[in-house]
Amino acid sequence: MQYLRRMLPSTNALFVFEAAVRCGSFTKAAAELNVTQPAVSRMLGRLESHLGVKLFERVPGGPQLTESGTILYRRLSHSFREIEGALREIEARRTGAETVTLSVSTAFTTHWLMPRMSELHRLFPTLDLRFQLLAGPLGGPVDEVDLGMRFVEGEDARHEAALIMPEIVLPICSPAYLEQRRQEGRDGQPFPNTIVNLSKAEPDWSRYFSSERPDGETGAGNSLIFSDYAIVVQAALLGQGIALGWLNVVSHWLRGGALVPAADEPIVTGRRCHLVHLKERPLRPVAAQLRDWIIEETRADVAAIDALYPQFGLARLCRLA
Repeated sequence: MQYLRRMLPSTNALFVFEAAVRCGSFTKAAAELNVTQPAVSRMLGRLESHLGVKLFERVPGGPQLTESGTILYRRLSHSFREIEGALREIEARRTGAETVTLSVSTAFTTHWLMPRMSELHRLFPTLDLRFQLLAGPLGGPVDEVDLGMRFVEGEDARHEAALIMPEIVLPICSPAYLEQRRQEGRDGQPFPNTIVNLSKAEPDWSRYFSSERPDGETGAGNSLIFSDYAIVVQAALLGQGIALGWLNVVSHWLRGGALVPAADEPIVTGRRCHLVHLKERPLRPVAAQLRDWIIEETRADVAAIDALYPQFGLARLCRLA
């Protein structure tokens, strides 16, 4: 430890270095650390001067790690995670609570997890559940969380992955909205669809719906566009239109009948939804149990929806995909 103290201008330099690499820029690291960007630059300059090597190449696209910087970051990030794990264990022993952090979408949290919170508390009475919420598409690193929901191929060199289900999407709406469209069709009135869309969605699902009138012409229809998929699903629940429902998010509402299918067949994208975590950050027993519970509940949802709508063959699709 004496050598370590001699080699560093201060231990704070390590926290600044780690934040700069993880955030990808000195400016973002400064915001996280609640200091100015010049202060971050000065601290990193002092660290480089003290070590006698360059840790970053300052290039137009942002700072890039040198070979020395890569060596330091690899060991430092692993050490920080080990220290964090020890502190969590101490806190759990002191409070009797076990903390698990999930990186999931706001939509999954709102529409899948929240309806199950009572059951979750019953099964995990000492669990302190925390969230890194993503309003847009699932993505980003899982370095700072226990588990992240991601659309990935499976395990890789850094991550372990547990399959939840293949990505299956289905046009959905409320029963009242579907009945209104049927009634307008019987009355011979136009029934252009209202499409509840997600901005920058892939795929653009508006093309999956036609706004046909009884004379065979296509109506213009209209749309509601939101940047948060949780609001898209909420609008569909409130009868505001048709949306595309990711099965891993809307399965609770389909199972209970608050949402119903608005098309004849599901769309299988070929992607697969997993719960992933860093291999160098092994799951604690409570996190593994929570992961397994999410997977079991999701598969129970699929089985129940498959029984309600056997024409879609959802259980078969989940086995084959």
